Amino acid sequence: MDFALILASISFLLAVVWGPLLIRILRHYKIGKRIRIDGPRGHQTKLGTPTMGGLMIVGPVVLITIALNIYNLLSQTLEGRSILVPLGVMLTYALVGAVDDIAGVRGMRRGEGYPARRKIVWEIVLSLVVALVMYLLPLQFAGEVGVPGIHRAVELGWAWVPIAAFLILSSSNAVNLTDGLDGLAGTVMAGAFGGYGVIALLQGQGYLVQFCFIVVGACFAFLWYNAHPAQMFMGDTGSLALGATLGTVALMTGQWLLLPVVALIPVAETVSVVLQVLYFQYTKRRFGQGRRLFKMSPLHHHFELLGWSETQVVQRFWLVELLAVMAGVALALWS
Repeated sequence: MDFALILASISFLLAVVWGPLLIRILRHYKIGKRIRIDGPRGHQTKLGTPTMGGLMIVGPVVLITIALNIYNLLSQTLEGRSILVPLGVMLTYALVGAVDDIAGVRGMRRGEGYPARRKIVWEIVLSLVVALVMYLLPLQFAGEVGVPGIHRAVELGWAWVPIAAFLILSSSNAVNLTDGLDGLAGTVMAGAFGGYGVIALLQGQGYLVQFCFIVVGACFAFLWYNAHPAQMFMGDTGSLALGATLGTVALMTGQWLLLPVVALIPVAETVSVVLQVLYFQYTKRRFGQGRRLFKMSPLHHHFELLGWSETQVVQRFWLVELLAVMAGVALALWS
């Protein structure tokens, strides 16, 4: 654990040093954020802020993890093959997110990004491929699930594959919805990866502990520049990559039933969007005019429109997330 914490510090230093250069590069190529015109008024001042800041997280995580596992990777040990899974997921989803970010700035659909249907198709295919690879390797907990109160893993067989694919897909999009306020997604992801790092430690998966805390350090570095008022945004490059990787890590620990607890804020954000859409469609059919359950979704915008400041929303959501992470680790101890 001590080495994992040192790695988190190294990751932080490496990422925070490369931050100003990344901001200059993004500004030079005018990779700036487009703002929803129907969003809270205070967000209009963020127009043009550099996005694709997720590169600040992904780059150091990949470099440090490869350097740390170079022997296992060259020797093709089980640990070497295993660490390639979250690394591959992070890189692949970062690429999908980067395409979406660039399309939103320079493409025909400025401000909207890559067409949602095409993007979701790519994500479904990628999620299925990752789940299948994890099952066939096989990883330690592939095909299994840990259940609180039952002190042995429950075998699911091939049924695990579509479940795993859905978990990766939903996790990536949940974090994507959470990334809407300065510092929100970064703090939430740092907490969630820290929680799963502790769970991996309890299982003796040292390489996964190290990976999780490398991500935590990089998230902290990103928050250095994303704290209100943000100098850069994570973009889909970071949010999709972090979300999909978190789902993958949860599957690798076998404690993926706890993901809705450990990632409580992203789950709440996603549920608010789903409920908003369903309620609007129901009331439109029932009364001829759609009504809103929330003032605006995702959930963080609802609280902003209730009068909470952006920093109040982020700090309160972060406190709830920390408590949820602690609850998730406690439930893992009970498994």
